[in-house]
Amino acid sequence: MQKFVYIVTDRNRTSLHVGMSADLIKTLDFYKQMPNLFFDSGQQLTRLVYFEEFKTEAQALNRFKLVSRFTRMQKERMVRSCNPDWIDLTIGLDFEHILSQPRINTQVALPLMS
Repeated sequence: MQKFVYIVTDRNRTSLHVGMSADLIKTLDFYKQMPNLFFDSGQQLTRLVYFEEFKTEAQALNRFKLVSRFTRMQKERMVRSCNPDWIDLTIGLDFEHILSQPRINTQVALPLMS
């Protein structure tokens, strides 16, 4: 089972929050549904700017503990190393999630024209 260590931020990059999750899409949906849970409304943590994938919970937990102790500057460097424009990576994850879902045949038979 996959485990993820991630960093989310608000639109102004004021806050950086490190987290760990087994289901990144579900976790990000939770952040979007409960934006004021951790911070005030001006700091809604809805932008995924960094994540790493691990095979075991132990690996993820070790990395989570390490990254959580990083200074803000270290976290910013880590984000910029693979996401220099601080793009919200949720869009790509949603797209991959949609592609991985079983497809439902929605084709409609059209009458033949003669």
